[in-house]
Amino acid sequence: VQLQAFGGGLVQAGSSLTLSCAASGLTLVNYAMGWFRQAPRKEREFVAAISRTGGISDYADSVKGRFTISRDNANNMVYLRMNSLQPEDTAVYYCARDRATYNGRLHRQPVEYYYWGQGTQVTVSS
Repeated sequence: VQLQAFGGGLVQAGSSLTLSCAASGLTLVNYAMGWFRQAPRKEREFVAAISRTGGISDYADSVKGRFTISRDNANNMVYLRMNSLQPEDTAVYYCARDRATYNGRLHRQPVEYYYWGQGTQVTVSS
């Protein structure tokens, strides 16, 4: 039972990346999903969340308009498209599944998520 985030890398400022999150032994379809990130010496912070069907999403102010979260329930995948990357976006990015089945609310607190992927490093050079 695991989530695996991948697709990170080293890019220049202004570039784009798409992160993917794959689930094995774990069903995502009935749950909201989230992306978080953690930079060195900082707390893990919310990036984006998406509802069960993908019809509703929520973004941190710092990424709104640049990042897009999406999901493919048929393939048990979640994505984070990141455009106009900046050095302050440098962090390890994690995907996570909400603790409870979706009830109409998207959560921003890490404690509301139960299953976490191992993370993928995104480094943006200036």
